[in-house]
Amino acid sequence: MYEDKTLVCKDCGNEFIFSAGEQAFYAEKGFQNEPTRCRDCRQARKAARPAPGTPREMHDAICAECGKPTQVPFLPREDRPVYCSECFAARRG
Repeated sequence: MYEDKTLVCKDCGNEFIFSAGEQAFYAEKGFQNEPTRCRDCRQARKAARPAPGTPREMHDAICAECGKPTQVPFLPREDRPVYCSECFAARRG
């Protein structure tokens, strides 16, 4: 039913084989997309992620809505507004 496919890694540009067995596994798990990275690049990305439970680096910011100081888990940019958790929740609801 499945045949080996040659794909190109979007990170390193090298070709890699998406085997028939891997395709069957993906189908069994309900995955819709083929892998976009080779095994080495997938492992490198996984190793670069912080360990679970590691506290995130927080950055100081001023809420664009109410003016209160707040902290956010991303580096604020000048061209995008940042909201405290209360104002952010109010904007979503």
